[in-house]
Amino acid sequence: MAHDFSPLSPSEFEDLTRDLLGQELGIRFEAFTDGPDDGMDGRHAAADGAVILQAKHYRRSGFSKLKAKMKQERSSIDALNCKRYLLATSVALTPANKTKLAAEIGPALKSSGDIFGLEDMNALLRKFPQVEASHPKLWQQSGAVLKTMITDAIADAIPKPAPVPPMLATLLPSATAATAVEQAERDTVFIIKSSPIDDEFALWLAPKLEAEGYHVFADVLTLEPGDRWRREINQALEHRAAKVLLVSRDATLADPLVQDDIDIAIDVANRRSDQRFILPLRLEAGRKVKGIGDTVAIDFVRGWGEGLMSLLDALRRQKVPRNPHAASINPNWELFRRRGAVPLIDQPERLTSNWLRITEAPDEINYYEPRGASDPDQLKRAFARYPYPTAIQGRGFLSFASQGEIDEAFEEIGRFRLERSMPVLTFLEEGVPELGIERQVASNLLIVMIKEAWFDFCRIRGLIEYSYSNSLGFHASPALAPTGTRIPWGKQGDRRSSMLRNIAKGHIWQYGVTALPATWPFWHLKLKARVLFAADNGTAEGLAIDDPKKMHKLRRSICKGWRNKQWHGRMLAFLEMLSGDSAYIRLRLSAERDLVVDASPILFTSPVSTMLPDVTDADDEETDVSTLGRPESDDEETEA
Repeated sequence: MAHDFSPLSPSEFEDLTRDLLGQELGIRFEAFTDGPDDGMDGRHAAADGAVILQAKHYRRSGFSKLKAKMKQERSSIDALNCKRYLLATSVALTPANKTKLAAEIGPALKSSGDIFGLEDMNALLRKFPQVEASHPKLWQQSGAVLKTMITDAIADAIPKPAPVPPMLATLLPSATAATAVEQAERDTVFIIKSSPIDDEFALWLAPKLEAEGYHVFADVLTLEPGDRWRREINQALEHRAAKVLLVSRDATLADPLVQDDIDIAIDVANRRSDQRFILPLRLEAGRKVKGIGDTVAIDFVRGWGEGLMSLLDALRRQKVPRNPHAASINPNWELFRRRGAVPLIDQPERLTSNWLRITEAPDEINYYEPRGASDPDQLKRAFARYPYPTAIQGRGFLSFASQGEIDEAFEEIGRFRLERSMPVLTFLEEGVPELGIERQVASNLLIVMIKEAWFDFCRIRGLIEYSYSNSLGFHASPALAPTGTRIPWGKQGDRRSSMLRNIAKGHIWQYGVTALPATWPFWHLKLKARVLFAADNGTAEGLAIDDPKKMHKLRRSICKGWRNKQWHGRMLAFLEMLSGDSAYIRLRLSAERDLVVDASPILFTSPVSTMLPDVTDADDEETDVSTLGRPESDDEETEA
């Protein structure tokens, strides 16, 4: 539609002119308030001179008055001293008209092409329709523009179906004849799962199946929250699945979407007369699945690796299609797995470990045998009373004690002869094959002896002993760490303090550790934090709790508010409590020989660090309301 611009006022025509020529030239024109314009209705200032735009809305006045007006303004135009002068008008112009106007305007006009008449303005509107839409007085009289705008508004208001995700689109049957659907190749292993609880397992399993040549589908790579692709997924399951792997645990089977998928899979299995079409993957003991209750499940409870081997064996035996020679792993499995990961930055970070370096150890270990006949039971009782570690092996025993110590300690039960003295490192690396001690056995015996030395040290210090499933733990006692008392730790000038015993939720919690000796990559003790609970009965010790399940529940509820800095502080306070004024912990291996352990944890340097914020110091963390529910009595303070 051609416009004559009659609905526009002079100022509105100026606005339109600035918008159109600004779009055409790719520049922005300044606008000015109403009043004398000194020959300009728009200006684009630049370092090499200004571009001046003047608009003349002379549609009713005609060309003659426009020409006279330009002649009248010649002096003002010359005074502008501009780089380029542009004239736009609502008057229809012929080439001759433009030539006459150019003569009146003078040298500021570089070309008659810089004069835009009625036809030129309409051409620009066709070129830039968005400008027309922004000037309502133009399109209010244009049926075409009104229709376009209304159509676009309706289209924007109606949700558009998003394109089917590529991974799913490849599985959908052809939209041609129904026979094409029936002939679609069943080459896909479908994983039926619930999000997000099964995502981790699916992201672990899928790429391993693809590495074996199977084509795998799981909705974890296809669906985002809010997506509506259930119909397409069901269609793909119905026509492309060669085998359905059903993640089986109660929380998964309670998902209505999972139940819908199971119903479809059962229907497909019945139509194909394939009673092994659905293969349950049992991740935890639970109820049977209705409709496939008799199907033997692949057991992933004992371990995912073991379950995977059983699954691969079942898929091969059941001849599920695969192409091992062209195996391809979709990189999106790993990308999806990492999408919630904490980003790393290329900056080293100093970290405190839970390892204590063993700095000194005896050079040799000795093997003793009785000189004559001996009573094994009597020997065991004697070793139990002996305050230093020993290891019975064959007819004799291993010890770090000298011949004189052994003679004195066991003189009541007989005499023992030193059969062999060997370097500890040789014993550890080679064992003693002639004594039936292989390398691994030697390592185990040495670790057991170091453990015994640690146990004896903790008992002598008066710690509370508790037997966990795989080792003994030792905890701060009321005598060493009274309830609610802070134990100082840290270097001079940066001393802090942490509690090792306190009361929370009607129970006394007691911090402690289990020490696990290791000889690789160097000799050290690895500390594992433990928390022991006793019912608060008004005494310092509390009432012991014998129920492991209750103990576990208390750990999960009471300790869940402890952050890394709090665990770190308690460990350092515990070590300082053990070592006292010394920088070392000495574990007695015999009356004359010690194992010397550094009381300060080993520091490691990570080559990278994380983007996680660290704006809360240890004291602030301890006063967080989630800490034991008793922040007012369990905060940590900096000592002067």
